[in-house]
Amino acid sequence: MKKEYRIKKNEEFQKVFQHGQSFANRQLVLYYWKKKDQAHFRIGLSVSKRIGPAVVRNQVKRYLRQAFHELEDQIHPQYDFVIIARKPTNNMNFHETKKSLIHVLSRSKLLNKKK
Repeated sequence: MKKEYRIKKNEEFQKVFQHGQSFANRQLVLYYWKKKDQAHFRIGLSVSKRIGPAVVRNQVKRYLRQAFHELEDQIHPQYDFVIIARKPTNNMNFHETKKSLIHVLSRSKLLNKKK
């Protein structure tokens, strides 16, 4: 995923937490905040050490980035997203992670239904 699609700075994470809205399921917590002057969405990932060792945490982050990449044309632009992974994600494969992400995005009405 390109660098302009990522949120890296703590201040940007905090803005999404403070001004945005959230939705969650058992595996993921999604925070989102609409920014009108943005041409595309950006994502920030947070995977705690409680999830597992670095190998597992990095794998969860790779799965989430790839799922966003595959859903890129269906996600509403002009949003900043912060995804927080919960404990069950350490045992999930890519398809389960993508399904969970689709569930959270569609329940928060941020996913277009076109395929």
